[in-house]
Amino acid sequence: MALRNVLTDENPALHKVCRPYTEFGPRLHQLLDDMIETLIDADGVGIAAPQVGIIRRACIVMETNVAEGEEPYFIELINPEIVLAEGEQEGAEGCLSFPGRFGIVCRPEHVVVKALDRNGEPFEVEGHGLTARAFCHEIDHLDGVVFVEKATHMLTDEELAQLRGDDDEDADEELDGETAE
Repeated sequence: MALRNVLTDENPALHKVCRPYTEFGPRLHQLLDDMIETLIDADGVGIAAPQVGIIRRACIVMETNVAEGEEPYFIELINPEIVLAEGEQEGAEGCLSFPGRFGIVCRPEHVVVKALDRNGEPFEVEGHGLTARAFCHEIDHLDGVVFVEKATHMLTDEELAQLRGDDDEDADEELDGETAE
């Protein structure tokens, strides 16, 4: 496994529609392993292949809705498609490709995603709350859409500090569990 460089907002690759995967072999497996390592290193909850320069339909989302005492785990999604979206949640969202920037984005509260696993086997997965937000955020990346295009308001440093409940206004710290990435 290896850390991949995360592309930042000025890179045009982030705005390209990704091609679907048709081959499920060692190259894809290596990419997924590298993306997980990169995501862990960045302390995020989701990452999409175009963020590491691969214009293909693959992403990783951390399942954060786990029972007390259990560890969150990663869900690998190849050629994902949202087949059901219900409810609404509005909250702060950030992105590994837009470091230090956060905005208010409206997303579904619950989604069902149809995808393939790393071996090309189909499956469905449900997401609620932050996990649903992360599914939507990462699948948007695969369609060349970034969260700043969906944000109704970009947060100022002062608003970030207030949202975190900081006494000081040091906005360099990350929001604690409030972001999709």
